[in-house]
Amino acid sequence: MKRAPSSLLRFIGMLVVCTLALQGVFAVRIVMMRFIDPQSTSFQRSEIWRLLVEEHSIDWSQQWVAGTRVSPNLKRAVIASEDAGFVEHSGVEWDALEKAWERNQKAEARVAKVNERVERQAAKPNAAPPSKPLVEPKVVGGSTITQQLAKNLFLAGERSLPRKAQEFIITFMLEAILNKSRILEIYLNSVEWGEGLFGAEAAAHHYFHVSAAQLSPMAAARLAVMLPAPKRFEKRPDSAYVVSRAGTVAARMGAVEVP
Repeated sequence: MKRAPSSLLRFIGMLVVCTLALQGVFAVRIVMMRFIDPQSTSFQRSEIWRLLVEEHSIDWSQQWVAGTRVSPNLKRAVIASEDAGFVEHSGVEWDALEKAWERNQKAEARVAKVNERVERQAAKPNAAPPSKPLVEPKVVGGSTITQQLAKNLFLAGERSLPRKAQEFIITFMLEAILNKSRILEIYLNSVEWGEGLFGAEAAAHHYFHVSAAQLSPMAAARLAVMLPAPKRFEKRPDSAYVVSRAGTVAARMGAVEVP
């Protein structure tokens, strides 16, 4: 009877040690990023595996460029579109997270009502098959650029509380170890802009046939608009939505501070 608590304490102790060791590994890798450009991210590696499994080939485009070779237009556009408070916050925008949580709760409630109606209809005698399948709520994020980078660099894509907690820890490490300019540089060189298309240089060449340093304000705004759903927007990068939204982003760019 006395061995159970001892075994439990030993297990908890091992879990704590492993967790701390993992944080140490993350911290060391981030320190190295002060001097060495990361060759790939966790998200990129998962995409390579997906392309190999689904497409049996890899159509990949990425070219790292220094932050000084990325147009200030793109830096301003991405900050204006993705994280207006980037230069001021410490990695997390708590107000944005709260608003995102509230929007997600409302979306879940709406979807629950729709699914309830579908289930009631399907349960009726001689009922026809439902006209539409049960749906899942669309999850709205409130992540900053630093949080997005933390997730892309080190974490898998599933949503869970432990994974979100780890994202926060890595985010604070990034902010403590790297300056804002370096965080933005790594982000712009590793973020996805289409299937197998990563980084500002590859995106600028693919969509506008120029280097990342030559992007005009409107071209930069259009690239920034694509970031939340690059695989969807790459099919119609000049759609009315992208162009209209880019105009809004371009109008905000003049007020954006670049680190």
